[in-house]
Amino acid sequence: MLSFIITAVGFMLIFEGLFPFLSPSKWRRVFLNMANLSDGQLRFFGLTAIFFGILLVIIQDLFFRT
Repeated sequence: MLSFIITAVGFMLIFEGLFPFLSPSKWRRVFLNMANLSDGQLRFFGLTAIFFGILLVIIQDLFFRT
């Protein structure tokens, strides 16, 4: 289980690092725009990300069981 968590965190870091590496100026603009959002808007984006993360885990469990 621990190796799975470490792998998941590693993939998350790779994914998170792609945008600032490939296009730092666009990433900075998006980040600054997100800083100007209200708390409610940020919570909505967070909730949406959680929902899609859970959905991906469920899909993976249903269709790609080993």
